[in-house]
Amino acid sequence: MFVVARILIGCVFVVSGFEKIISPYQNFLYVVQGYEFFLRPLEELIARFFPWGELILGVFMILGFWLEIILKILLAVVSSFIVILAQALLRKLDLTECGCFGNLLSFPLHITILFDAGLWILLMILIVVKQKTSIFGLDQHFSKKI
Repeated sequence: MFVVARILIGCVFVVSGFEKIISPYQNFLYVVQGYEFFLRPLEELIARFFPWGELILGVFMILGFWLEIILKILLAVVSSFIVILAQALLRKLDLTECGCFGNLLSFPLHITILFDAGLWILLMILIVVKQKTSIFGLDQHFSKKI
């Protein structure tokens, strides 16, 4: 069950990152700017490079590679998502959707924050039961060889 959760979370990040990568980066830049959270110079960097980070983190999560650090990084990423979404909701920014999955899927902010909260809880559980989470992962395979 924990392995399935690990793989599903990895797939969420792979799909999210891949969808943004295959679209013009300006699409995601527009989303990032809409949150009015980052300094202007950072917005372009985020729009260009964050989708690649999502993709890589998702692949590593699926493979169970460097799992302990990947789980902690994803927890920090999801925590950041929650903060950014919450500030947008509290400030009543005129955002009709989160932009999380590019053009593939569209969710209103209040649904997205609930999804991210569930994801955060699941990541916390996976961190606690990391040993069970790493079954069928590359970390477990390599630790047996050492």
